[in-house]
Amino acid sequence: MGSIRVAIDINASTQRVWEVVEPIERHIDWMADAVAIRFKTDQTRGTGTEFYCDTKVGPIKLVDEMKITSWVPEKAMGVTHTGVVTGTGEFTLEALTPTTTRFVWTEVLVFPWWLGGKLGSLVGGQIVMKAIWRKNLRILKKLAEVT
Repeated sequence: MGSIRVAIDINASTQRVWEVVEPIERHIDWMADAVAIRFKTDQTRGTGTEFYCDTKVGPIKLVDEMKITSWVPEKAMGVTHTGVVTGTGEFTLEALTPTTTRFVWTEVLVFPWWLGGKLGSLVGGQIVMKAIWRKNLRILKKLAEVT
């Protein structure tokens, strides 16, 4: 288990970045590893929202089960992962200037034994997922910077 952290500075206000990040169902627009998002209940926003994220990384496909644990508009969104991969994750938005936002994505993930356990967490998390999430943040940046 290890912490994975990626960050990017976006030339947009925290309000604008939140407009892109807030609709959970649209995360598939900027997350290359997210194939589909299906909500478990009618709630689609805020703390307590639960959903499944169909995830694909190379040949590996799995369903990531998540619950929103924190929701502070224009500041933070936190989740717990309760499916095959367990752990916690958080997006934070920090205004560097009125028109520039630092977006930070932090995850602490535990992989099951059949995905390599601790070694899988190291290789899959620190190498593979970090590279994918960096790409995701570049896509998020492009989406948020469109006026």
